[in-house]
Amino acid sequence: MEYNNHHVNIGDTRLYVSERGSGYPLIVLHGGPGFDHHSFGDYLDPLGDQFRLILVDQRSQGLSDKAPLETWSLSQMAADVVSLADALALEKYAVLGHSYGSLVTLQNAVDFPGKAAQSIISSGFPGTSYLAHVEENLAKYEPEELRQKVADSWAREAVVQTPEEFADLWNDQITFHFKDAYDPIIDEFKKRTAGEVLSPDVIRHFAADEYGGIDVEDKLGVVTQPALVLAGRYDRVCSVPASQAIAAGIPNAELVIFENSAHMTFVEENQAYLDTVRKFLNKHM
Repeated sequence: MEYNNHHVNIGDTRLYVSERGSGYPLIVLHGGPGFDHHSFGDYLDPLGDQFRLILVDQRSQGLSDKAPLETWSLSQMAADVVSLADALALEKYAVLGHSYGSLVTLQNAVDFPGKAAQSIISSGFPGTSYLAHVEENLAKYEPEELRQKVADSWAREAVVQTPEEFADLWNDQITFHFKDAYDPIIDEFKKRTAGEVLSPDVIRHFAADEYGGIDVEDKLGVVTQPALVLAGRYDRVCSVPASQAIAAGIPNAELVIFENSAHMTFVEENQAYLDTVRKFLNKHM
């Protein structure tokens, strides 16, 4: 599949996007924060037979231009989605965000109801109170021989300085986000996401501020577009109850739980994930 990689001017900065496929536009927002569009590797590419996939390096991340520090916020990144769609002259489009990208997608849906015709919230939560269980999950993480390394990686997010340190941090933490710490799919994921440009200043900034401090649970009723909420049964960060709260709060939402996944649903159950996203978009286009 051919990739069309380019910068898009959204007013106060430029976002780097990687486009592939054709058809109905689907804006795709990566996790982190501090990662880039490579986080998805080629796992979503099969959707390109029907959808124009627009994978975004979010504000000040990846190959996007560095914007002023005071603009590094969840609300601004949610507004960036609207600005990007306008700059690309998208009349109707969907947004899919995973992990931190799901928080941006959710904030976008609350702040700009109906701007996106469909919103897909993949492994997210509606408020920082839903992160309270992470420390407990770190403390009891199995296998025990990886527990301290994983716990230390979380602490390093607030102090990481270089891309190399960020890469080491992520390598130490990655097993926490998969159901099985020794699943060969993890090494395959690393190969398929090679080339990522990491932004340690961004993860450091957000780690010190509750990862954007999302707080929208009591505002979800304003969302007018159909929403698809995706969760992994074994997710140790973005829990099933968090996704259930999102789905319960949005008037036209459906929840799908992947029973054999942790946080990395689009990797661990790739075909089921693709089928679910495709079915939802076809239902609501």
